[in-house]
Amino acid sequence: MAAPTKPVLERYFNVKQACDRLGLSDPNDPEDKRGQKWIRDGVNQEQDPFPCSRMARQLLFTEADLAEIAMRHHNRRHGNSGTRRKKRTTKAPLVAAA
Repeated sequence: MAAPTKPVLERYFNVKQACDRLGLSDPNDPEDKRGQKWIRDGVNQEQDPFPCSRMARQLLFTEADLAEIAMRHHNRRHGNSGTRRKKRTTKAPLVAAA
C-alpha cells in the first residue's frame, strides 16, 4: 500500500501580480490599470472565461492559469488583421488652364 502524498500548494498571484507576470503593465507607470482590466474582463466573460480561483473575494491565478491564458492568446488572429483592400480613389478631372 502506497503512502498518501501531501498536497502541494501552488504559488498564487493576485490580479496586479498576474498582470506584471504576463507583461501587461507598464513598469514606468504604476497607475496603469489597462492590463488588470483586461484580466478581470477575461475572467468575467460568459464564453470561455479565463481560469482562476476565487478566495476571500479575490481573484487568484496559479502559474498554470497564467500559462493557459498566455497560450490562448499566443499569435491570436484578430478579426481586423486580414488583408486589406485598397481604397478606391477617384481622381479629380484635370482642369485646362485658360
